[in-house]
Amino acid sequence: MGLEQLFANNRKWAEETRAEDPHFFETLSHQQNPKYLWIGCSDSRVPANEIIGLRSGEVFVHRNVANLVMHTDFNCLSVVEYAVNVLKVEHILITGHYGCGGVKAALVEHDMGLIDNWLHSVSVLAKKHRPFLESAPNDTDRIDRLCELNVLEQVRILCENSIIRHAWLRGQPLSVHGCIYGLRDGLLHDLGITISSLAEVEERSEQALWALMERFR
Repeated sequence: MGLEQLFANNRKWAEETRAEDPHFFETLSHQQNPKYLWIGCSDSRVPANEIIGLRSGEVFVHRNVANLVMHTDFNCLSVVEYAVNVLKVEHILITGHYGCGGVKAALVEHDMGLIDNWLHSVSVLAKKHRPFLESAPNDTDRIDRLCELNVLEQVRILCENSIIRHAWLRGQPLSVHGCIYGLRDGLLHDLGITISSLAEVEERSEQALWALMERFR
């Protein structure tokens, strides 16, 4: 498929959207007012808007390999800061997906190149929970378990970030959620972790991790 086809697809989409709502683009051009920030994986099979059935302007999106939140990633943190302080989003969804290639790469022992640096924290997480991962019946389940662990870890990391802490300290309504998407069924699964205040961070993180471990006993 060449670029000409992409432009044709765009024209068709714009025409269909205008037919459904003649004022859609005019309204959209004035401002965005999303209530949600989606932090997800760069995988092309995980399109945020489509998965949760929201239109343009209804969800702010940041994506990177393996949906990581790192204190040194100013790209991600800039998105979070803008979403929280300017757009005043009320919900942040950290969303992984089963079968994630980035998570799979973090489990590989041999050198993968530059990506090893990006995925270092996932590799550390895998080593921390090695017995739990090795108890999985096969490689697919092992990767999927680490995908879930990774989401829980990223929720905890984000909630400990100064941007989120300051929002809560000033009384701003904001909740951080952990979710995972199934490529095999197209369903978004709640991982049972929602944190809405500083006081909840440690307890909710531990509860979600315990529940995950118990599911596979």
